[in-house]
Amino acid sequence: MKILTFSGKTPTEALKKAQAAVGEEAMLIETREIQKKALGKEPLYEIVVGVDEKQSKTPPRATKPRPLEMQKPIRQDSEDVYYNISKAARQISDIAKVTDEEFYGETKQQEESIPPKELVDIKSELSKLGDRVKLIQNMFWQERSPNLDRAIPPEFAEIYKMALESGMNKEHLDEMMHLSLEHMPLKMRENSETVKRYFKSILRKMVPVRMESLPTPTSKKVIMLVGPTGVGKTTSIAKLAARYSYLMEKRYKVGLVVLDTYRIGAVEQLMQYARMMKLGIETVVDPPEFSSALNSLRYCDYILIDTMGSSPYDKGKIEKIYECLNSNTTEFNIDVVLVMPSSIKYEDLKATYDNFEALDVDTMMFTKLDETRGFGNIFSLVYETKKPISYFSVGQEVPEDLIVANSDFLVECLLHGFNRSKI
Repeated sequence: MKILTFSGKTPTEALKKAQAAVGEEAMLIETREIQKKALGKEPLYEIVVGVDEKQSKTPPRATKPRPLEMQKPIRQDSEDVYYNISKAARQISDIAKVTDEEFYGETKQQEESIPPKELVDIKSELSKLGDRVKLIQNMFWQERSPNLDRAIPPEFAEIYKMALESGMNKEHLDEMMHLSLEHMPLKMRENSETVKRYFKSILRKMVPVRMESLPTPTSKKVIMLVGPTGVGKTTSIAKLAARYSYLMEKRYKVGLVVLDTYRIGAVEQLMQYARMMKLGIETVVDPPEFSSALNSLRYCDYILIDTMGSSPYDKGKIEKIYECLNSNTTEFNIDVVLVMPSSIKYEDLKATYDNFEALDVDTMMFTKLDETRGFGNIFSLVYETKKPISYFSVGQEVPEDLIVANSDFLVECLLHGFNRSKI
């Protein structure tokens, strides 16, 4: 459909220009006042009409379309459709309240009751009507569609806008749209719900996760958390320590190493957690002390390392963490987990990752999922870096607000928002 606009000093004048240009085959979409009458200024009105570009190639319609002056703007029509949907929904709700005995009579004794065909037809029509309303709402979307080599069907408008508004990088989203248009079965394009289901499957594949692995008698798990200041590394260390010590099928021995001697408060906070959970704890001031601290906790199954927080652009502090890793003379392999807040935009997440990448990051952990409504930034970062996610932190409670990463949870957050009841 081609969108055209016509303007005039009055709505009637604009309408006449439209009729002269496109005839009666147009659909009236909107009438608006774009300039009020003022001193030295004439009023200006504009109408927007839609013309089917295939109109000239198709046989004339059996029924003559209503003249433009007799049409209501399509946005006003959509409100009427919404009213009718609400009315139909109430009718269906009333039907559903009928008890089995009243509705089926003696057929309740059958193993399975079949709903009446009329109710099925009503639900089917209601679903189709709701989808048509969504298409009407997205009427202007094609003008703002991504710069792709083909037009995107209107059924994709809802999911595209939802993902874009969630903070997903536009280039990544356009790539996903390319994949969807190339591989999605035509049958699934019939309505926005099937499009959304297909899109969900693509989103799940976008999110690699690292499954939680357990230590063995011959293999310790040594995990170092790195990241900017204020992202919740120390609290996350406490959550992990409590999880491994008390929440697993086996109660593992956990030890803590603190590199964050710059912040006395953080050291004291972690020491308090260590006293409460009866954990061994070692502090490291200089890189040469790092290996000695690890060896002191050799009896532990898990060794968790808390590092100094730093600005992503503070190369000095990041370099000191690197020196500790480089000075490791033990046989322990150290998993480096980059901790980042989910509440910042994709560009800032990417800049943070780029600056900490020198530490040879193994996995990522995202905090503050309860403090944001957009999760597309996480999808884009994982899509760009190909690094798996290991954990999510969804609040301040220790250890309850820690979730082992899974793609389904993140997809639900993206499409429906964070919901604590579904954890």
